[in-house]
Amino acid sequence: MPLRENDEFDRAVEIQDMVWSYEPSSRMSQKTFLLASHIGGQVLGAFDGDASDVSKMVGYAMSLPGVRDGHAYLHSHHLAVLPEWRNAGVGRRLKLAQRDDALARGFSLIEWTFDPLEIRNAHLNIARLGAIARRYRRNFYGASTSPLHGGLPTDRLVAEWWIKSDRVERTLRGEQPHAEIVEHVDVPAAIYEWKASPATRDEARKVQEANAAALEAAFARGLAVLGYGRNEQGDGSYLLGKWNEDFSY
Repeated sequence: MPLRENDEFDRAVEIQDMVWSYEPSSRMSQKTFLLASHIGGQVLGAFDGDASDVSKMVGYAMSLPGVRDGHAYLHSHHLAVLPEWRNAGVGRRLKLAQRDDALARGFSLIEWTFDPLEIRNAHLNIARLGAIARRYRRNFYGASTSPLHGGLPTDRLVAEWWIKSDRVERTLRGEQPHAEIVEHVDVPAAIYEWKASPATRDEARKVQEANAAALEAAFARGLAVLGYGRNEQGDGSYLLGKWNEDFSY
């Protein structure tokens, strides 16, 4: 549901702290959430039960309005779900609520950035929501104070969610959109363990650097991430091909 009151924004800041553990200088303030809600963005909350009880909020999604080439879109800057509610579908439901709101207001595109090494998040974005990716940003946010990033550069893929597209419609119906896959870039499941320990962090850094080069080269040849696979061992794989669907803002 939309968040509009200061106590709701305060709760969002609390959830941000519990999820990301940023140092104060890197944290989004209550005023940031307030501003987003007043300038055409989105601040949505997920609740366990009574939505009038702010303590029942278990997650949030926050977007800011953007303009590119004269067209308006939404940039989903932050999504956080309390640790005990992860893997319960809360994140996906928040993304679908973002889409519903965006469609009602005439938007065609929602974008966001995500860590290419995060296998579960990449699978949600690409395979379950139908987003594509064709832009790679090295160390996009600079140094991060969150332990979740393991001290690595904040490399990011840009997810493009063309919310009116046939691809997204098919994906959300549980269908497999057609895509001719010509390349793949892999992420080992061990990446989480490697990032967490200073003793093995160089292994994670090597994967990050190799995958950055591979994805940038693929994008330069006109390819896009159109799928995401996972094997029984939990390894992830970006599946790349030509994005041919006609789309517009």
